[in-house]
Amino acid sequence: MYWREKLESVEFTLVSLCHVLLMLNALTFLVLFWEPQRQVILRAGLQLDPLSVPALIWPHQPLVRTRSSPASTSLPPPHPPTTIPSLSLSSLVYDAQMQKHQCTCGDNSRHPEHAGRVQSIWSRLLERGLRNQCERIRSRKATLEELQSVHSEKHVLLFGTNPLNRLKLDNRKLAGILSQRIFVMLPCGGVGVDIDTIWNELHTSAASRIAAGCVTDLALKVAQGELKNGFAVVRPPGHHATQSSPQGFCFFNSVAIAAKQLQHKLNVSKILIVDWDVHHGNGTQEAFYNDPSVLYISLHRYDDGNFFPGSGHPSEVGAGAGEGFNVNVGWTGGLNPPMGDAEYLAAFRAVVMPIAHEFSPDVVLVSAGFDAVEGHSSSLGGYKVTAKCFGFLTRQLMSLAGGRVVLALEGGHDLKAICDASEACVSALLGMEVEPLSQSVLDQKPCENAVQSLQRVIQFQGEYWQSVKDSAATVDLSYLQAQRRRLRRDSDSEAVSAIAALSMGSLMSDR
Repeated sequence: MYWREKLESVEFTLVSLCHVLLMLNALTFLVLFWEPQRQVILRAGLQLDPLSVPALIWPHQPLVRTRSSPASTSLPPPHPPTTIPSLSLSSLVYDAQMQKHQCTCGDNSRHPEHAGRVQSIWSRLLERGLRNQCERIRSRKATLEELQSVHSEKHVLLFGTNPLNRLKLDNRKLAGILSQRIFVMLPCGGVGVDIDTIWNELHTSAASRIAAGCVTDLALKVAQGELKNGFAVVRPPGHHATQSSPQGFCFFNSVAIAAKQLQHKLNVSKILIVDWDVHHGNGTQEAFYNDPSVLYISLHRYDDGNFFPGSGHPSEVGAGAGEGFNVNVGWTGGLNPPMGDAEYLAAFRAVVMPIAHEFSPDVVLVSAGFDAVEGHSSSLGGYKVTAKCFGFLTRQLMSLAGGRVVLALEGGHDLKAICDASEACVSALLGMEVEPLSQSVLDQKPCENAVQSLQRVIQFQGEYWQSVKDSAATVDLSYLQAQRRRLRRDSDSEAVSAIAALSMGSLMSDR
């Protein structure tokens, strides 16, 4: 009996030790695995901005939409439990074939849009270790049918085919179309479709189709929840290409094509396109001007129509069913002074994010041109926005659509500027700690030209978006001043509500 009791006691002790060890293992798992994940989730959720500045509370919360509503999303939840490991990665897409789109003169120094742009960005992402932290998806050419969701058949056959793949097409139809081709001789000795936009008979069509296919596939995978978010390092750019005309270095509108495929293949009901290239995306605006399911917001240098391409006045708000779903933040005033971080922060705070939250998109596509970054000549932009500001703006957009954000390279021609900006944006997509904006920038008020430009936008858009009306009084404030005012107003509102509740309680008790 004595030894049996001893054995039972020892057995109980061993079982207890096993339980303790299991608990220690569980705690170790939580510390080593969950805590870093929690930090990533917190960063991705934008609880704090750089410098530990609380994220700006937008005047209006997203509209409440039920699953049964026609406007509700048909997409899967952004972070389903079974796919958390794959969604922990951001994604990149790139193809070296896009470098072959070069002028036949062979002198890239004479052409702002050249192969070194994407090559430099891709090398920078490798050098900084960002490529290894991202999942890379395979590239592909957009099909002729996908291109025709935005462009005319004639345009697609003219610029989407080369001598090799034309053999597979209807030669009778092609013969008539190709006979209408008009090219110009460039000062460098090469060939172009206009004085700026070069044409390479062997490689331009393939590069343009690869760019469109890369952006489209990335957008589809992010929308379906296969990928968390992503950045497409592509060229040639696309947002100036209209239904039937190439221009401004662009042949096919990659972002517009991606949006159309989201609609056609996944029935995505609400798409936000933010275009922060310093030039207005006239082609994208044209593609969705009558479409209320695509909200297009562009921030660009306008200067009363005197900066390329001349479109993008704030009065261009959409037409028909799409009226109110086209927003142009057209900066005026030239470069006196040039727009910088304070002005772009004010635009996002007073116009872009309030409208975006009120629209409540399912997916966010960004025409990520970086020619507003400091380092570009006055003819190519001349603005002074910092690269890290674009990382900051990317983090703000990640608060939309469950984080489903896809950036696609558009313009930007100073190599250091576009590499710095791409690095900042990819770091933001990964949820990494990006370089903070300085206290002086957060305290800086937008310049008078910017305030007038934003007031003009609010004048037109206030008719369609209540949230813009609410932010009108804070346009001329700095980022931090606007935050303080908003927090103070919220505190006052809570105090009034509390007093009202007390008064009602007192009245009920008297009764």
